[in-house]
Amino acid sequence: MAVQQRSTVRDGRGNKLETYVLTHFKPVWTIIQLIPPVRKRVNKILINRVIYKIPTRPYPLSTMAAYTSWDSLTDRTFTGRHLPPATEQANELPAIDAVIQLFERQSKTVRVSPKSTLLFSHFAQWFTDGFLRTDRENYLKNTSNHEIDLCQVYGLTRAHTHLLRTHRRGMLKSQVVHGEEYPCYYYGPDGTASTEFAGLPIVVPPDVDPAKKATLFAMGVERANVQTGYVMMNTLFLREHNRICGELAHAHPDWDDERLFQTARNIAMVLLIKIVVNEYINHIAPYHFKFRFDATSFVKERWYRQNWMSLEFSLVYRWHGLVPDRFRLGGQDFPAEETMFNNAIVTERGLGGLFEDASAQPAGEIGLFNTPHFLLDTERASIELSRLTHLRSYNEYRRLCNYPRVTAFDQITGNRDVQIALEQTYGHVDNIEFYVGLMAEDLRPGSAVAPLIGRLVGIDAFSQALTNPLLSEHVFNERTFSSTGLKIIKRTTSLSDILHRNLPDSKRKYRVSMTRSDSA
Repeated sequence: MAVQQRSTVRDGRGNKLETYVLTHFKPVWTIIQLIPPVRKRVNKILINRVIYKIPTRPYPLSTMAAYTSWDSLTDRTFTGRHLPPATEQANELPAIDAVIQLFERQSKTVRVSPKSTLLFSHFAQWFTDGFLRTDRENYLKNTSNHEIDLCQVYGLTRAHTHLLRTHRRGMLKSQVVHGEEYPCYYYGPDGTASTEFAGLPIVVPPDVDPAKKATLFAMGVERANVQTGYVMMNTLFLREHNRICGELAHAHPDWDDERLFQTARNIAMVLLIKIVVNEYINHIAPYHFKFRFDATSFVKERWYRQNWMSLEFSLVYRWHGLVPDRFRLGGQDFPAEETMFNNAIVTERGLGGLFEDASAQPAGEIGLFNTPHFLLDTERASIELSRLTHLRSYNEYRRLCNYPRVTAFDQITGNRDVQIALEQTYGHVDNIEFYVGLMAEDLRPGSAVAPLIGRLVGIDAFSQALTNPLLSEHVFNERTFSSTGLKIIKRTTSLSDILHRNLPDSKRKYRVSMTRSDSA
């Protein structure tokens, strides 16, 4: 593919200045971060600047209707939306088959991310699956709790949580395999579902090999067994929950099972939020200033409102290009499909090895012409969802996010082949659909994602994470977490911290990073 520098003439003067300042003057940013009061103040200013790029919640509209009603403002089983539906009809858009060709990976050589490892891909899929949950029966609706609540581990409902608990010492049910702790198996030796987990949702394709099916775990959501990356994240937080219960029980021998469980869950949720801000968002951003988790500084901001997942946020996160065709695990290459619904890979390799493998392999690059073949049906579903909900165009969403509308294809990407394909498919830049335009943009230098994706992720991720009820000024305290819990939260800064305190071999150190070692 012929690649040259993307034209930035339509990036907007203010946007270019902001990016320049944040990606230059590294010594100044380093000094700022060494002075805690200054760092805290700058952190607040920058996070607010990110979130205030677009109008704040509550959303006037949802997928319920094209007008505002009390039901549309309160029924969160429908998905929120940032912009009202478009008036143009689907028959004015190119055929879906032609659009899907824009996504298909062009060769057996994956176009790799210059920054991200496979751990970033694993974390992104697992993390977002907890709250971006389109209803498979009705795409206008969702099955989300709209919070970062670790439902992947604890379940979406109290009934599901009840099935996953031991009801002793606050612990979650688990088993030991090859000397390590894992969730319990969902199926018994005879291949039938265990009555112990009757009512717990699980989705298994009908053609899954019986030997693989026998390895599937009982976990919180129906797709939790879908791929090794998802399973290893769930396993890590199950171990951390049970480990926290041990610390709490030691510090509070008078606490009953219920209080131990609920307090451990509170702590685990905040640990995840802290990692999202300190590690995940900072990996995505190209800036010298590193954002910091700050629990209670934003409660008086006008964006501090109840969470409601948006349709646009759901589409922003469909980063199928991150997925390689093959996964390298323990020195052996596995076709990507082989790592799906196959937890024997997880238990045989062990959690530490899996995290190190994922940190050593580059992820694919997010963008057009880089979706693996087995995920093209998912791309089709994304386009169908866009059209079903009459999403406005890519240029309309640029304007929403304080970017000028593009007027030429080379302002989207410097890749001449992509420019030609977009022009052949859409004719004019104003016709490009939101989802296609998101994925067509070139990555920002030093970033894991393109500009419009980065802006929308920043807006929704910060406003979602930092408005979690556990971070309220009257909740984030010792009464909620205990002094032991607050100490755990304070001393945890990364996934590596959580992993290494949950491995049987405490002396072995594994590399755990979302960022490639050759780009760190």
